[in-house]
This record gives sequence, C-alpha cells and structure tokens, in this order.
Amino acid sequence: MGSPYVAPKPLDQLAAAAARLPAHGAFSGRTSAWLHGLDLPPCDPIEVTVRLRGGVSGRAGMALRRAVLHPGDVVQRHGFKTLSVLRTLADLAQRRSLVEAVMAIDMALHRRLMSEEQLASYVARNLRAKWAGRLRRAAALAEPKSESAMESCLRVLLVKSGLPRPEAQVEIRDAHGNHLGRVDLYYPEQRLAIEYDGSTHKDSLAADNRRQNALVQAGLKLLRFTYADVVGSPEQVVAIVAAAHRERSSAGTRRHKQRRAA
Repeated sequence: MGSPYVAPKPLDQLAAAAARLPAHGAFSGRTSAWLHGLDLPPCDPIEVTVRLRGGVSGRAGMALRRAVLHPGDVVQRHGFKTLSVLRTLADLAQRRSLVEAVMAIDMALHRRLMSEEQLASYVARNLRAKWAGRLRRAAALAEPKSESAMESCLRVLLVKSGLPRPEAQVEIRDAHGNHLGRVDLYYPEQRLAIEYDGSTHKDSLAADNRRQNALVQAGLKLLRFTYADVVGSPEQVVAIVAAAHRERSSAGTRRHKQRRAA
C-alpha cells in the first residue's frame, strides 16, 4: 500500500511556479495578498502578473495577466517577487467582488501593512488607472477596526443594502461607566448591536452568555449572525437588521417627544 498523498505547502508550490516565471514576473492577486499575510487562498490558482510586452505565453496551473508595472509596484516577500500591498489591493479591487476587496483592505489596515492615508494617496496618484474607481469605492467602505473577514462581509452587506454604516468594535459601558463588553457592529442612536458568531468554544460559552445578558439588561438589542446566515441568507440578515433599526429608531423618537412634552 502506497503512502498517502500529501499536498505540497503553498510556499513549495510558489517556489516551483517562480522557477517558471520570467525575471519581470511577479505574484499578484490572492497569491500576493497571502504572501503579505492576508487570509486569502494563494494557490487556487496561483496568480501572476507580467509586463504588457514581455513575450510570455501562458503557464500551466497559473492565472497569468499582463499589466503596466511601475517602480515600487514589485517588492520581495518570502523571497519571491510580488506586487506591493497597495498594488495588490488595486489588483483585487479590479478583479474580485466589492466585498472581497473590502475584506482585503480591512485586513491590511488592521494589520498595519499600510495606513488609510497611504491608501487614499495611492488612489489619488493613480486616478487614470482602470482600477481606480473600484479601489476608491472599496476604500470608502473599509474599516481598520474590523477583526475578521466575515465581520467585514456583514458590514458591507448592510451598507450595500442601504442601511446606515454601523460603527465597528465598540466598547459598551453602563450608566456608571462600567465595561459591559465590546460588540462587532453598533448603531449608537438605536442602541442596536450586531455580532458575527464564529466557532464558539465551550470554555468561552458561559462568559459569552454573561456578556450578552449584561448588554441586553443595559438596554441594547443584540442580533447575532453566523456564516450560514451571512453567506446563505443575506437577504434575511438585511431584513432582520432593517426591521430592528426601524423599531429602535421609532422607539427613540417616541421617547424624545415624551421628554420634550414633559
């Protein structure tokens, strides 16, 4: 009986791919994003960019693209030529969905691979690039405080649906200033908190329940969604949040009128 097949590690796959590239080629797209430390799949397929007139034919197992690469667009990561962080984000904005582009920007900002100012400056310097409009739109939706890709996805889903943009990673305190917990997304006027539930460990379940109870007791409405909700039933997620937002807004208006009347 033969040994079980063990898939090569990403860096090994990239090393084999790099050996087949011309000197002016560089990893790009999701592959480049992974080399910079972003949580994107690097080898499905391996993405490569070469210069426009490089005389390079296709490479088996790679998605090869041609583009104008300026000085500073190509850097070294893990010993490989790869697009810079900013050029990588432009690449993703051009070729991927708005949600994935925002997710990547959020990760890059949160991990301090660049600043919002550097991103804005990069867009301003490249207004004529064909990806400029898409990158600018994604950058406008980005949030450095976002702590997970699905949290970013949930936030963009709400904004794209027409809901106001919620605040991210907000510390909630009671009337005495005591810390009650931190929520992923928050509408302060409505006191409406929204959380993305990833995998919950048994040892943190009790503490999580106590935190949730404290938030609700303090007057917050708390909505929680899973991967299956956000990816499988996005319309339902939007409907639930929109209904809660309307309800809490109406209640707030009534309380305000009552206070004025008094």
